[in-house]
Amino acid sequence: MTSSGTPGTPSTPPGRTVMSADDVRRAITRIGHEIVERNHGVDGVVLVGLQRGGVWIARQLAGSMAAIDGVGEVPVGTLDVSFYRDDVGIRPIVPGSVTDLPRSLDGAHVVLVDDVLFTGRTVRAALDALNDHGRPRTVQLAVIVDRGHRELPIRPDYVGKNLPTSRSEDVRVTAEGVRLA
Repeated sequence: MTSSGTPGTPSTPPGRTVMSADDVRRAITRIGHEIVERNHGVDGVVLVGLQRGGVWIARQLAGSMAAIDGVGEVPVGTLDVSFYRDDVGIRPIVPGSVTDLPRSLDGAHVVLVDDVLFTGRTVRAALDALNDHGRPRTVQLAVIVDRGHRELPIRPDYVGKNLPTSRSEDVRVTAEGVRLA
């Protein structure tokens, strides 16, 4: 299971800290550099944060990338994959929010952004959802934490931290850090 918070969350979740706020900030900056380098700048790059955990990360990543490349803004959208999931019988459908994309994805270099990569099922659903919004030139994946336990052949392009976990552990990613419970 994965959980995520938003910046400014007042309560501290139980468990142990595996990344501090500074570690998360540095990971976002490093991932921003890697995306700019791989795509030879930010022209044509669209960041798409997966609801809910990836949205705040995508926004921070856009700011970092704009500073790196010296451009005004990197387009950021949000994607809710609730109705594209293949595990509806196992988990209830809980729509995160409305999908909001800044432009057509046709020909874009789309970077899907999420907080935690676990089984890969959310990313699979995101790939299906993207098809309803155009045909990207490339799709890349950026996550703060890759915890393993993949059920599908999905591998991130950009990772903040590889964190081996047991299936029963809970990983929470916020701007204040990453906690394992």
